Amino acid sequence: MAMATLRREGRRLAPLLSSNSITGARPAILSDELGPQGARTISTQVVRNRMKSVKNIQKITKAMKMVAASKLRAIQTRAENSRGLWQPFTALLGDAPSIDVKKNVIVTISSDKGLCGGINSTSVKISKGLRKLSAGPEKETKYVVLGEKAKVQLVRDSKKDIELSVTELQKNPLNYTQVSVLADDILKNVEFDALKIVFNKFHSVVSFVPTVSTVLSPQIVERESEAGGKLGDLDSYEIEGGETKSEVLQNLAEFQFSCVLFNAVLENACSEQGARMSAMDSSSRNAGEMLDRLTLTYNRTRQASITTELIEIISGASALTG
Repeated sequence: MAMATLRREGRRLAPLLSSNSITGARPAILSDELGPQGARTISTQVVRNRMKSVKNIQKITKAMKMVAASKLRAIQTRAENSRGLWQPFTALLGDAPSIDVKKNVIVTISSDKGLCGGINSTSVKISKGLRKLSAGPEKETKYVVLGEKAKVQLVRDSKKDIELSVTELQKNPLNYTQVSVLADDILKNVEFDALKIVFNKFHSVVSFVPTVSTVLSPQIVERESEAGGKLGDLDSYEIEGGETKSEVLQNLAEFQFSCVLFNAVLENACSEQGARMSAMDSSSRNAGEMLDRLTLTYNRTRQASITTELIEIISGASALTG
């Protein structure tokens, strides 16, 4: 019933859930919005209906804020714990987002639902920027998209470059097994020299940090280790168990990608719920301000009608006695 009310009144009350509600700007209420064009006064019934609609929207935004807060508490601890999975890989292999390779795959992580600020637009903008930076002769850049919102934006001008897309990833509670299966599917179906994972790292309820994590293919890791630098330290390790260096790097790259992707998905989920809390809080406050202005309009309209009736009564009485 509440969602039906939201859909019915959403078009009339769009300022509450627009970008103004996120920035805190006050949506204006003009008299011509409440009455016919050219009318000098408005009906109190029209104002009462508008006030009722705003109150319904405010109830929904407050409920959505509470739901987002509950989900955030459930995910935040898991996201913080998952950071320990990819940090050893960064210490061992480093992170080289600007490495020059021929086949780049940009893994863009977004949400499946809206009303969460600009986190999805931020991920898409960074992904497009990385694509421009990696463009060049004999180079190829593809997208792997996780989430409906990024897919909708990237399909507009980069549909042919989307290699794989996955939606409703957060329909069930996220776990490492689920993400590792997804990572294995990406590794089997996408050819790459470097995987660049774009996500929003959770910092606090009101802030997130757009982040890019890079996972290199085993061949590129081996090439860079032979060239020296950070990856050159790999040659100082002894390999046990009869496996070759290429086999170890293959297993290491697969495990690294699944760990980084698991953390990225959780971090982005935390950022989504935090941004939704902030957006719904702003919408609720804007609804309160709108109710205050509507109440003032209602009182003025009611007082004007009473004054008009009194004038008519006094004028009639004066005409009879005169």
